[in-house]
Amino acid sequence: METLNFRFEHGRHRLPPVAQLSGVVSSGNLEVLVESAVLNGACTIEIRTAARGFGAIWEAVLNDFQERWQLADACIAINDMGATPAVVSLRLDQALQAMTGKTP
Repeated sequence: METLNFRFEHGRHRLPPVAQLSGVVSSGNLEVLVESAVLNGACTIEIRTAARGFGAIWEAVLNDFQERWQLADACIAINDMGATPAVVSLRLDQALQAMTGKTP
């Protein structure tokens, strides 16, 4: 397992004070947990993945995600079992849409 951590500063959109789970890791896919947190306007993302050596791809996918959503005071945990970048983006968007009722 590899753990990757990312932090994005100066987000603009705060989340409601609830948690949202999207996906199921046992499906051979991934699960995403999104929670609001006091982070001085930042968004943190921790990934635990079985696929080692893909940090640059994760960074590109998460940069794209943060550009779409501009999250502030958010904490995201991802448990991955080798999902493709498209599935990662889908699960992240699903979680945020369920929490906010909005699309990016």
